[in-house]
Amino acid sequence: MVSSGLSDSYVATLVTVKNMDRAVKFYTETLGGKVLYRDEGEMKDYWASLQIGDTEFWLVVPDVKEKRTLAYWTFVVKDIRAAVKDLQAKGVKFQRAEKNTKETKIEGPVAVEPFGAEAFFKDSEGNLLMLWQTTGM
Repeated sequence: MVSSGLSDSYVATLVTVKNMDRAVKFYTETLGGKVLYRDEGEMKDYWASLQIGDTEFWLVVPDVKEKRTLAYWTFVVKDIRAAVKDLQAKGVKFQRAEKNTKETKIEGPVAVEPFGAEAFFKDSEGNLLMLWQTTGM
Protein backbone atom coordinates (compact mmCIF):
# COMPACT_ATOMS: atom_id res chain seq x y z
CA MET A 1 0.00 0.00 0.00
CA VAL A 2 1.36 3.41 -0.99
CA SER A 3 1.00 6.24 1.51
CA SER A 4 -0.27 9.57 0.22
CA GLY A 5 0.37 11.49 3.42
CA LEU A 6 3.19 13.78 4.42
CA SER A 7 4.78 11.12 6.61
CA ASP A 8 6.65 9.81 3.55
CA SER A 9 7.73 13.24 2.36
CA TYR A 10 10.69 15.49 3.02
CA VAL A 11 11.07 19.25 2.99
CA ALA A 12 13.13 21.12 0.42
CA THR A 13 13.74 24.73 1.37
CA LEU A 14 13.07 27.26 -1.39
CA VAL A 15 15.48 30.20 -1.64
CA THR A 16 14.91 33.04 -4.07
CA VAL A 17 18.02 34.31 -5.87
CA LYS A 18 18.79 37.08 -8.32
CA ASN A 19 21.60 35.42 -10.28
CA MET A 20 21.60 31.61 -10.56
CA ASP A 21 25.25 31.16 -11.60
CA ARG A 22 26.49 33.37 -8.77
CA ALA A 23 24.22 31.64 -6.22
CA VAL A 24 25.21 28.12 -7.30
CA LYS A 25 28.87 29.09 -7.07
CA PHE A 26 28.39 30.52 -3.55
CA TYR A 27 26.43 27.53 -2.25
CA THR A 28 28.83 24.97 -3.73
CA GLU A 29 32.28 26.56 -3.55
CA THR A 30 31.84 28.69 -0.42
CA LEU A 31 29.40 26.60 1.65
CA GLY A 32 30.47 23.17 0.34
CA GLY A 33 27.14 22.09 -1.12
CA LYS A 34 26.64 19.92 -4.17
CA VAL A 35 24.32 20.34 -7.12
CA LEU A 36 21.72 17.59 -7.23
CA TYR A 37 20.09 18.83 -10.43
CA ARG A 38 20.37 21.82 -12.73
CA ASP A 39 18.74 21.74 -16.14
CA GLU A 40 20.82 22.63 -19.20
CA GLY A 41 17.80 23.95 -21.10
CA GLU A 42 15.52 26.96 -20.58
CA MET A 43 15.27 26.33 -16.82
CA LYS A 44 19.08 26.49 -16.29
CA ASP A 45 18.90 30.06 -15.04
CA TYR A 46 15.64 29.69 -13.10
CA TRP A 47 15.91 26.60 -10.87
CA ALA A 48 18.54 24.35 -9.28
CA SER A 49 18.38 21.67 -6.60
CA LEU A 50 21.33 21.57 -4.17
CA GLN A 51 22.28 19.76 -0.99
CA ILE A 52 24.31 20.76 2.06
CA GLY A 53 24.67 18.02 4.65
CA ASP A 54 21.41 16.11 4.62
CA THR A 55 19.30 19.13 3.61
CA GLU A 56 18.01 19.69 0.09
CA PHE A 57 17.13 23.16 -1.08
CA TRP A 58 16.01 24.72 -4.32
CA LEU A 59 17.39 27.96 -5.69
CA VAL A 60 14.74 29.78 -7.72
CA VAL A 61 14.77 33.02 -9.71
CA PRO A 62 11.25 34.48 -9.39
CA ASP A 63 9.43 35.73 -12.50
CA VAL A 64 8.94 39.11 -10.86
CA LYS A 65 12.11 40.72 -9.51
CA GLU A 66 11.80 41.50 -5.82
CA LYS A 67 13.46 44.45 -4.11
CA ARG A 68 15.21 41.99 -1.80
CA THR A 69 15.32 38.25 -1.45
CA LEU A 70 13.82 36.47 1.51
CA ALA A 71 15.26 33.49 3.31
CA TYR A 72 16.42 32.64 6.78
CA TRP A 73 18.36 29.44 7.16
CA THR A 74 20.15 28.09 10.15
CA PHE A 75 23.08 25.74 9.71
CA VAL A 76 23.45 23.79 12.96
CA VAL A 77 27.17 23.14 13.39
CA LYS A 78 29.27 21.26 15.92
CA ASP A 79 31.99 23.93 16.21
CA ILE A 80 30.80 27.45 15.41
CA ARG A 81 34.22 29.03 15.83
CA ALA A 82 35.76 26.63 13.29
CA ALA A 83 32.83 27.14 10.89
CA VAL A 84 33.16 30.93 11.11
CA LYS A 85 36.93 30.75 10.58
CA ASP A 86 36.50 28.44 7.57
CA LEU A 87 33.87 30.67 5.93
CA GLN A 88 35.85 33.84 6.62
CA ALA A 89 38.84 32.24 4.86
CA LYS A 90 36.53 31.83 1.86
CA GLY A 91 35.61 35.50 1.88
CA VAL A 92 32.33 35.39 3.82
CA LYS A 93 31.74 38.53 5.86
CA PHE A 94 29.84 38.06 9.11
CA GLN A 95 27.58 40.62 10.73
CA ARG A 96 28.56 42.14 14.04
CA ALA A 97 27.29 39.99 16.91
CA GLU A 98 24.71 41.59 19.19
CA LYS A 99 24.00 41.19 22.88
CA ASN A 100 20.64 39.44 23.28
CA THR A 101 20.69 39.20 27.07
CA LYS A 102 22.86 40.34 29.98
CA GLU A 103 24.59 36.96 29.77
CA THR A 104 25.55 37.27 26.10
CA LYS A 105 29.28 37.16 25.45
CA ILE A 106 30.51 38.62 22.18
CA GLU A 107 33.42 36.82 20.48
CA GLY A 108 33.96 38.61 17.17
CA PRO A 109 30.95 37.77 14.99
CA VAL A 110 29.74 35.08 17.44
CA ALA A 111 27.18 35.79 20.17
CA VAL A 112 27.51 33.18 22.93
CA GLU A 113 24.53 32.46 25.19
CA PRO A 114 24.18 29.91 28.01
CA PHE A 115 22.13 27.73 25.62
CA GLY A 116 24.22 28.11 22.45
CA ALA A 117 25.93 30.48 20.03
CA GLU A 118 24.99 32.23 16.79
CA ALA A 119 26.66 34.06 13.94
CA PHE A 120 24.96 35.73 10.96
CA PHE A 121 26.09 36.28 7.37
CA LYS A 122 24.53 36.84 3.95
CA ASP A 123 24.76 34.71 0.86
CA SER A 124 25.64 36.03 -2.59
CA GLU A 125 22.02 37.10 -3.12
CA GLY A 126 21.55 39.03 0.13
CA ASN A 127 19.69 36.25 2.01
CA LEU A 128 20.36 36.25 5.75
CA LEU A 129 21.89 32.98 6.96
CA MET A 130 22.80 31.84 10.47
CA LEU A 131 25.28 29.44 12.03
CA TRP A 132 24.13 27.90 15.30
CA GLN A 133 25.86 25.74 17.87
CA THR A 134 23.90 24.31 20.78
CA THR A 135 25.21 24.42 24.37
CA GLY A 136 28.33 22.47 25.22
CA MET A 137 30.76 25.05 24.00
